[in-house]
Amino acid sequence: MRRVWVWCLVVHKPLDRRRTLCRGGYRGRVRRPTSLPEPASLPASLPASVPGSRSARRPGDRPGDRRRPFVRSSALVAVVALVVAGCTATTEEKAPPTPQQVTPDASSAPDDGLEPFYGQELAWQSCEDDLQCATVEVPLDYAAPGGDRIKIRLNRHPATGTERIGSLLLNPGGPGGSGFDFLPDALDTVSKDVQEHYDLVGFDPRGVQNSDPKITCYSAPEMDALLAADADTSSPAGVQEAIDRFADFSKACLDNTGPVLGHVDTVSAARDMDVLRAVLGDTQLHYLGYSYGTQLGATYASLFPQRVGRVVLDGAVDPTLSSEESTFQQAVGFENALRAYVADCQAGRGCPLKGDLEDGLSQVKRLLDRAKVSPLPTGDDERPLTQSLAFTGIAVTLYSQTFWTYLTSALTAAIRDGDGSILLTLSDAYYDRQSNGTYGNNSTEAFWSIGCVDSRSSADLDAMAAEAERIQEAAPTVGELFSYGAVLCAQWSVPLVGGLEDYSAEGAAPIVVIGTTNDPATPYAQAEALATILDSGVLLTYEGEGHTAYGRSNDCITDAVDAYLIDGTVPTDGTRC
Repeated sequence: MRRVWVWCLVVHKPLDRRRTLCRGGYRGRVRRPTSLPEPASLPASLPASVPGSRSARRPGDRPGDRRRPFVRSSALVAVVALVVAGCTATTEEKAPPTPQQVTPDASSAPDDGLEPFYGQELAWQSCEDDLQCATVEVPLDYAAPGGDRIKIRLNRHPATGTERIGSLLLNPGGPGGSGFDFLPDALDTVSKDVQEHYDLVGFDPRGVQNSDPKITCYSAPEMDALLAADADTSSPAGVQEAIDRFADFSKACLDNTGPVLGHVDTVSAARDMDVLRAVLGDTQLHYLGYSYGTQLGATYASLFPQRVGRVVLDGAVDPTLSSEESTFQQAVGFENALRAYVADCQAGRGCPLKGDLEDGLSQVKRLLDRAKVSPLPTGDDERPLTQSLAFTGIAVTLYSQTFWTYLTSALTAAIRDGDGSILLTLSDAYYDRQSNGTYGNNSTEAFWSIGCVDSRSSADLDAMAAEAERIQEAAPTVGELFSYGAVLCAQWSVPLVGGLEDYSAEGAAPIVVIGTTNDPATPYAQAEALATILDSGVLLTYEGEGHTAYGRSNDCITDAVDAYLIDGTVPTDGTRC
């Protein structure tokens, strides 16, 4: 029943920004680690928690939601690396660029009653990381703009050159990833040439971490118990227990968050982005979205096709898939990524997985089965390694080949010594669980909450059993962890909102869609599909492993994206790098 909600967090944040990572990292930031400690040097037991990111879908979570489980893996492992190496680096001081003066575009409000929102003047103030920060008000409910208001938090790094094009909004994935927290890392991901021409703008979608109100559900100890729980799907009573567990969680979300919980859907978030466009003074939206951020971007383009500027959707999600089909594709994606890892591990030295490829996969499966029956010790008697935590620790390392060496160390400790501490560290990094037992952000709560208002799959017992059989046949090693995900939203405390009927964005300017051929979190087929669904979609392919491509793959991808963002040069559809 493990609905591995993989955080589509782009994996490409450089690990050398140690101040940020030591601060806690976040589950939506994406960085490509540039220097990791050698896994061979890792102690047999790592710290029980590491600030970091989050990654795969977990058991009991609902599989394959429209927002696609997205992993923030890189941030996560990057954090793990820093925990191992120690956080001692400092940051250099530099003068922020001079901000550009812009005029809000109130005249572009699409509906009566929205003019006050579109005409807001931003009060930028200096804030952390030498950035400027501001707050924008948006309607709680766009159907009733005269009612309650909520606040969206954003920050920016002004363009460093004199030939400014406009603002480039950033979304790192999720749902639930903090673009506000991502921005400092994006300065190491987005090329300096692009930064010359754009103000880079991070923002937290409604309900997410720095926006107000933010989604709040459980205390840290309650989250520990929920994330570690292994569901028994072998009987109707076990399935019902899982449903009840998440029903209690969702009730706590409503009690502690209030009415905004019913309005955190992707369509509303996309409408917020148009308000941001207007108050930033842009006639068109320029946007770089990763993973779930591609769904958010495609939704915006479909709502406001004439306002699409230069839009890049990396690690693409197909928003037209059913929850069931999305989950199935992701399970196969992680199975394929694990197969690639095992083959690579066995071709090298010191691999704990013996025999041929199928033997190696069987050993991973036995480890997961063992953790469910008898959780592995971790050095913390209160937190043994359950199957759910073990799978999360494995899945997060599949977001980039850079992290495969960590998986080898973790599996060596677990299989050879029965020690689950490294896998627990990786899992904690995924969920951004801090060393003091708290959680660094609300990304998990936001992830589930946004997912459950966007889409829901059938919680009929027979339907879930049939889906589980299909998934486990296609993904025999990890398929169990993607099964019975519908239990998460089965008794959600607010109604379903849903998505759009049409994602073609007819009339929009060319939109660049990027897919990675062996992306586990957003399988390549979804990038192919989105590029076709969007009337003006152009497919750019990275032939490689891992989640997303821009900022972590190769010069071919970087040059194509930069030429598009800076000069408007659209890559040839079907370009492969």
